[in-house]
Amino acid sequence: MTDFLLEQAATIIGKAQCGSGRKPFVQSFFDEPTNTVSYVVFDAATREAAIVDSVLDYDASAGRTSFASADAIIAYVTAEKLTVIWLLETHAHADHLSAAPYLKEKLGGKLAIGRQIVQVQNVFGKIFNEGTDFARDGSEFDRLFDDGDRFEIGGLQGMALHVPGHTPADLAYVIGDAVFTGDTLFMPDYGTARADFPGGDSRQLFRSIRRLMELPEHTRLFLCHDYKAAGRDRFAWETTVGAQKTGNVHVHEGVSEDDFVAMRDARDATLGMPKLILPSIQVNIRGGHLPEPDTNGTRYLKIPLDVL
Repeated sequence: MTDFLLEQAATIIGKAQCGSGRKPFVQSFFDEPTNTVSYVVFDAATREAAIVDSVLDYDASAGRTSFASADAIIAYVTAEKLTVIWLLETHAHADHLSAAPYLKEKLGGKLAIGRQIVQVQNVFGKIFNEGTDFARDGSEFDRLFDDGDRFEIGGLQGMALHVPGHTPADLAYVIGDAVFTGDTLFMPDYGTARADFPGGDSRQLFRSIRRLMELPEHTRLFLCHDYKAAGRDRFAWETTVGAQKTGNVHVHEGVSEDDFVAMRDARDATLGMPKLILPSIQVNIRGGHLPEPDTNGTRYLKIPLDVL
């Protein structure tokens, strides 16, 4: 991202903070089984909305999907008389399945993700030995955002910022004075996301975080996950740029890139794979679409052995 794009993002944020631009209303939905936070963000004047990082409930032991988390979002959108314009994915998640196709069917809206999803599709398409029915060109999504692309939600101004490192395709969405960071950052007392998935890079992650930290200090940051840091007894997922700069245990001001990379790589080497990575990734690289039914009418997920 160029300095010019950062300046544009800061302008959007500054206008919302000072009242010359629209400030979004944000409603969160926390899914404790996956520690994931989904959001409905909307313009109170026009009632136009976006849904960020939705969750499809999945019982791994039974191989069963359900819609309680998505239905809670639908109930909220309906009660608030909102019109969904965008279904925004910050990246292809490895810890939960996306409910975007279900929400699109029920509520409408365009499904969007970063253009580098094509790179992720190609890596994991090979791992899952996907056939010719999977184009690996991002066509499962309605919009592929490039770094700095602009969009609107009613009178709210939005911008997509490319923040690779956790995966190559991660985006942060600036919407008014709010930024939805995906898995790039966690709460200051918990630190930062892992960078050891295929295509991940801890050095890129550091640079992406530093770019986000150049935004105005009062910018609201809405995170995709929380795991309750030691000593904290409640879940939390909203913070600010200023709080991250001064208090993030992994990447506060004064931490060098080399020190961060050494810490992150060493920490990642101790982590197991997320328990839902295999079902999640193969669904999410397809925009949340489940596999087509087999000849017996049943859908199947693949479990590649001895690969990850």
